[in-house]
Parts: sequence; C-alpha cells; structure tokens
Amino acid sequence: MKISSTPTNSSTITGFILLGFPCSREGQILLFVLFSAIYLLTLMGNGSIICAVRWDQRLHTPMYILLANFSFLEIWYVTSTVPNMLANLLSDNKVISFSGCFLQFYFFFSLGSTECFFLAIMAFDRYLAICRPLHYPTLMTGRLCTNLTVSSWLLGFLWFPIPIIIISQMAFCGLRIIDHFLCDPVSLLALTCTTVPVMEVFWSIISSLLLFIPFLGIMGSYALVLRAVLKVPSAAGRRKAFSTCGSHLAVVSLFYGSVMVMYLSPTSEHDSGMQKLVTLFYSVGTPLINPVIYSLRNKDIKHKALQKFLRL
Repeated sequence: MKISSTPTNSSTITGFILLGFPCSREGQILLFVLFSAIYLLTLMGNGSIICAVRWDQRLHTPMYILLANFSFLEIWYVTSTVPNMLANLLSDNKVISFSGCFLQFYFFFSLGSTECFFLAIMAFDRYLAICRPLHYPTLMTGRLCTNLTVSSWLLGFLWFPIPIIIISQMAFCGLRIIDHFLCDPVSLLALTCTTVPVMEVFWSIISSLLLFIPFLGIMGSYALVLRAVLKVPSAAGRRKAFSTCGSHLAVVSLFYGSVMVMYLSPTSEHDSGMQKLVTLFYSVGTPLINPVIYSLRNKDIKHKALQKFLRL
C-alpha cells in the first residue's frame, strides 16, 4: 500500500484515507471477489422477493408489501457501502473525498435508521394480525400501510442530518486516516483538531434513542403477541402464530444484536478489527441473510411466488 510508504499530511489530502482491510495485494483481490459475490447475491435475493410480491396477486397484502419495501431498503443499505469498499480494495491510495465521505456517512446511517423503523412497523403489523385478526383488514388498510412506510423513510432520513452537518463543519487535523472501510462518526470525531465531548454525548444520545424507541415498540408488540398466543387452546394454532412471527424475530435479533454490540458498548473495548467485523455483519451480512430467512420460513414466498419467479 502506498499509504505506508509515502509520507502524507493534512495539507496534501483533500479528503480522508479509508484503510479498509490492510493486507497483501493478493488478499485484497480475494476480498474483492468475495464481497462482489456477496453483493450480487444480496441484490438477487432481495430483488427476487420484490419481484415475487409484485407479480403474485396473492401476496398483495400489508405483510408482504412491507416485506417488499424492506427488501428494497436492504438493497440500498448494502449499496451505500459495498461499491465504495470494492473500489477501495483495488485502489492504491485509499482516498475518499470529503464530500464522498460525508455522503456515505449520511446515507449509511439514514438507511440504517429507516431499517430500525421498518422493523418496528413490521412488528406492529404482526401484532394486529395475531391480536386483532377479525379487525385486521379494516385496521391495516392500504392507506395506513403506505403512511407507515413513508413515515419510516422520512424519519430515517431526518434523524441524522443535523449532527452530520455539525461534524462536517469541524476542522480535521493529522493524517486523516480512518481505520475502517466506511466513514464512521467515532473515527471522524477522533480526527477533529480539538476534542468535542458535547458532540460525542449528543451523538450517543440520538443513536441510543434511535435504537431503543423502535426496539421498545418491537418488544411491546411481541409481548402482546405472546400473551395472545398463549391463550390459543390448540398447539397447532400456537405453532402457526409463532411461525408467522419467526422470520421477523430472527431478522430483528441479527440486526439489533450486532448494532447494539457496536454502538451501545464502550468503543474502547473494541479494536479496529472487531469494529470492522461487527459492522460487516449488520451492514453486509444481514441484507444477504434476510431474504434466506424469509424464504425458508415463509411458505407463501417459498412455494408460490419464488417458484413462479424462477420459471420466468
């Protein structure tokens, strides 16, 4: 890598240096092939769910419309990091422009925020379907489904602009080297010329609120679902109800588990390698795994829509 052999200072860099995954040239090419394959599989998996829901009239229900929107979100979420990461693997200088860094910062965290809200409204949909089955068609109307979807996107993209703008106005000193594969707020704040503890506390507060508000909504919905399911007299009925929620709970566990490990525990406990690994899991791994979870656990997706899609 030229970074290690060429002296670099803040006056010669117009942006930041993303170290990514420092290793030999052969290792970087291997990683490029691996992440390219994962990216293509993610696009195909989530794209197939979107097409399946679009083409099968039987799936034009709120549950599957939300799932299709969630898959659309996952495509953009992984696209906010992987293409730049692939370019970085083949680059010698590893430089990302100032505007490119903050655009990635904004889109990555905004899409992640939208995912938090989407998981919450999907849990709310399951609560209505199981706890209010007779009133579900009149409660979860197409209009309400659309309003919830639009609200998730708006809230997600309006959550972080102010702190991101504030951080972008700060002065950055030193070599401007970020030991990560994306522009991370913790790394950016560490590069500022003066420490700003108020900004760090503010970032921690809004990140915690973003995680806990939807998470508490999800847990509240499933607590009511659990109470309703335990009242079902037949074991078959209970299994059917739990099966309806199983795939969503699996996705929630994977996403929130990794994100909370990353952002709600002291950053000093994580070395750069662990930070990259955990970030890779929730930003690249979960968008790849989610279509598999929904396809394997959902009979309508697995036996009807996807088979129709594969025959085309």
